[in-house]
Amino acid sequence: MSDAPAPETDERRDRLVEVLRSELGDRVVDSLVKPGDDVWVRVATDAWQETGRVLRDALRCNFFDFLSAIDWLPSPFGKSEDSPLDQRPALSTDIVTGYAGGETRFQVFARVTSLPERVSITVKADVPLEDLAVDTWSAIYSGANWHEREIHEMYGIGFRGHPYLAHIYLPGDFEGHPLRKDFPLLARHVKPWPGIVDVEPMPDEGDDAEAEGDAAAEGAE
Repeated sequence: MSDAPAPETDERRDRLVEVLRSELGDRVVDSLVKPGDDVWVRVATDAWQETGRVLRDALRCNFFDFLSAIDWLPSPFGKSEDSPLDQRPALSTDIVTGYAGGETRFQVFARVTSLPERVSITVKADVPLEDLAVDTWSAIYSGANWHEREIHEMYGIGFRGHPYLAHIYLPGDFEGHPLRKDFPLLARHVKPWPGIVDVEPMPDEGDDAEAEGDAAAEGAE
């Protein structure tokens, strides 16, 4: 007979995964439950919109927190804002896609909460490069409208069915997507990132240098 403790479980979070699996079937690709902490579920790309409906209707997730995206590509530029004196190892090109895994460079993810059950969940889906779009959540959670506009602007990911994917921050003719890892932040190459290197003397040093200069000038007179 083993003396090992029984596995820790979390019925509320396990139920979230069970309901999603019963509603979506094998379109639930992967999941991870940390008992007493959090839960992540990855769904198939074509199930993204339906997942939102299941969360709202079947699981009573009535509080929309956020919807965002991530580019898992390691930056090809490294940390170019750092001091050139820093010695850093060679850059890794491996894409690691976090909890519940992933198979693509880009993912969308959202977090919602069931206030009656007092439990939250993060769901995510892969976004293939050959069709960089998913169906909108804007008709399911109205708060997703603005978030999807931001993602479209910053990552170039489309949301089919969204009523108005206009820019929020950038000019309409702006080229590129600033939150992609391969978008070059040229300002960091032209000028060091503020605070990395102090190029001006500290106040005390400046006062000493000024005093020395005054003394030298008086001696020359």
